[in-house]
Amino acid sequence: MLTTRFVDGSPDWMDLGTPDLEGATAFYSTVFGWDFEAGGPETGDYGMFTLNGETVGGAMTVTEEQAKPSWSVYFRSSDADATARAVRDAGGTVAFEPMDVLEHGRMGGFTDRAGAYFALWQPKRNPGLGVVNEPGSLCWAELYTPDVPAAAAFYDAVFGWETARTPYPGGEGAYTVVRPAGGGEETSFGGLVPLEAVPVRAVAGPHWLPYIEVEDCDATVAAVERLGGKLTLEPLETEGVGTFAHVTDPSGAAFAVIRSVQ
Repeated sequence: MLTTRFVDGSPDWMDLGTPDLEGATAFYSTVFGWDFEAGGPETGDYGMFTLNGETVGGAMTVTEEQAKPSWSVYFRSSDADATARAVRDAGGTVAFEPMDVLEHGRMGGFTDRAGAYFALWQPKRNPGLGVVNEPGSLCWAELYTPDVPAAAAFYDAVFGWETARTPYPGGEGAYTVVRPAGGGEETSFGGLVPLEAVPVRAVAGPHWLPYIEVEDCDATVAAVERLGGKLTLEPLETEGVGTFAHVTDPSGAAFAVIRSVQ
């Protein structure tokens, strides 16, 4: 389970790059009840989404010429520069070198061997997300990749992740669960999924997809569509997991919502 007791290799941040920050703020405020705290010139106008006073992610304006609208998942590192070297050694690419973000921490951007983008956060004053697993916050992350064993080997080399295969209900196939080094089953925070297994994800190419916990999956999907977002994967109920769906915001940034089994 994802917690805010972050260890190296666990998701500790997520942020949105969007061409319409004002529109995104209104959308996510209505869907999840998030507030937005705008940043100043010293942060490049990078702002924070909060829920009941706790930070749930960041957001910034990114033009469509710069990059596609998207959510990015960050993983904790206690040494950003060493992690960057590990990415290179494992066959990944450094999209941008680790850099200091004022006194808040240090960040870097990367792609894995298949081209999936991910980022890291080395905390200083900002430890990362203030709340997880609660409705309206990050609870899971999935990597859609053309080669699950190769992806597992890459992230093991970079972060020391461990993997476990969990049979799907009915015994047809298995889901690859990931967790930090040395953690037990209860520390699992995400999964690796064959790209071709979900056609809508295959269209997007290799990528990470954040899951946000909700109280009612169907009601959340209805709100997304009412506000101009799109449903890309119909709500699915999985025994022992919950009900989840894949959606995009009005600008096209993809994310998933889930009502987890309690």
